[in-house]
Amino acid sequence: MKITDAAVYPYPCGDTTVRRFALEAKALGFDSIVAMDTPAGSFDGVEVFSGIVIQDALVKDVINRLKRVRDTGTVVSVCARDNGFNRAVIGLKGIHVLRAIHAADKTAFDHVTAKMAADNGVAIDIDLSVLIAGRGAARQRAIHRFRDMLTFERRFEFPVTLSSHARSYLDLRAVREITGLCSLIGIDDTGVEKALGSIGRITAPPEPAVRVVS
Repeated sequence: MKITDAAVYPYPCGDTTVRRFALEAKALGFDSIVAMDTPAGSFDGVEVFSGIVIQDALVKDVINRLKRVRDTGTVVSVCARDNGFNRAVIGLKGIHVLRAIHAADKTAFDHVTAKMAADNGVAIDIDLSVLIAGRGAARQRAIHRFRDMLTFERRFEFPVTLSSHARSYLDLRAVREITGLCSLIGIDDTGVEKALGSIGRITAPPEPAVRVVS
């Protein structure tokens, strides 16, 4: 199982090269990172998944973006919006992660959306940067949203990812620090380990069906 930071933003989106991100991630206990708008690769044993984030788009635009990255191994994320939009994109083949659930309306994620995420193997992301850099009411609101989402996770068991959303290698956090942050929203050590391994599971090709020959 690969321990993965599910979203970093290398240069030119941030100020750090993907190689520097990978080396720092390795020092902090990670096996892989999802680097947005960056080709896949490997640096000193750290796997780099190519990722994209689709935001402020209509469902038809999401479908068009999916067509362009099909069969490329890209980790495809969509930023959450209203409940109808979230249900629609979760049902699309090729969507891996629904992000920014903390910033969406409180009704944007319910038991139906949660079951769809579980059935389709779509992960719901926890943006650690909100817990690190957020302040006051906005941070508390995000904590409550994450806790509400995790209530559904315990019931339906959809995947959860953990992302630093780092734009500099200085924004990365060690696995031990992430475990402490996640305790604020009710994720224990086992849950953190499982979430850090979610990218490897949701991007793995489906196992071939077993054919019985008599």
